[in-house]
Amino acid sequence: MSNLYRLVGFALLGLLLASCSAQKRVWYLQDVQPATPEQIVQNGEIRIKPLDRLIVVVNSKDPELAVPFNSSTAMNSLSANGTSSFSNIESLQTRTVDENGCILMPIIGTVKCEGLTRNELARLIADKIVEGGYINDPSVNVQFSDMKFSVIGEVARPGSFEIDRDRISILDALAMAGDMTVYGMRNEVIVAREADGKRTIEVLDLTSKDVFSSPAFYLQQNDVVYVKPNKYKAQSAEISQNRSFYLSLVSTAISVITLTVSIITLAK
Repeated sequence: MSNLYRLVGFALLGLLLASCSAQKRVWYLQDVQPATPEQIVQNGEIRIKPLDRLIVVVNSKDPELAVPFNSSTAMNSLSANGTSSFSNIESLQTRTVDENGCILMPIIGTVKCEGLTRNELARLIADKIVEGGYINDPSVNVQFSDMKFSVIGEVARPGSFEIDRDRISILDALAMAGDMTVYGMRNEVIVAREADGKRTIEVLDLTSKDVFSSPAFYLQQNDVVYVKPNKYKAQSAEISQNRSFYLSLVSTAISVITLTVSIITLAK
C-alpha cells in the first residue's frame, strides 16, 4: 500500500512540475526584479524618413495670417479662434517627404525633415515662419498620415496597425495584435526593418529584461513583427494531421468491409 501512495505522490509531483514549466513558457520578462528602477537608454521616438506622409497645419491667433501656409482644405478646418480640428484627418494638408528627406511648404519653401521627430519638425517650421517675419505667434501641428507597422505569426489578431503616437514598443504592438497565443515563441520574436536602403533583422527575447536595450524594442514605421510558432504548435499540427489521416483510413476500411459483407450476403 505504501508503494501505491509513493507512486501516486510521484505522479502528482510530476504533474505539478509539468504545469509550472508550461506556465513559465508563456511569461514575459522572467528575470525582472520588482521595484528595481533601471535607466532608460533610448526614447524610441519615431523619426521621419523619405516617402513618409505628414499632415502639417499652421495656426495663428489671427487665422488670416495662417491661411497662406495651408491648403484650401486645411483652411476650411480652421476654427474662428485659429485652432484646427483633427477629427476629419482626410481634410487636412498631407505632404510627402521626398527622397532627399525634405517637404515643400508654402511661402517658406523646402524644409529638411529627415531624422526629425514630428515635434522637432513643428518647431523648425514655426521658427522659419517667425524668422521670415510672416507670423509672430505661429502654432504648427504635425501628424503622421498612413504610417503603419505589421504583426504576423502567432498572435490573436495579425494585421497592419496605424502608428498613432510618437513611440510604440514591441509590447505595445503585441497588445494591439491581441497578444501572442500560447504557441508563440517568446524568446525569438523577429523584427524586420528597412532603413537607408538596407533590411535588418533583429531577434528579441521577450522573456528577458535585456529586450529593453534592443534597438528594435521601439518600432519604426513599416516594421514587420513576426512571432514564430513554438515546437508545441508544430507537434499539435502534426498530431491533428495524423488524426485526420487515421480517421480517414479507418473510415475507408469500414466502408470496404461493409461493402464486402454486403456482396457476400447477396451472393448467398
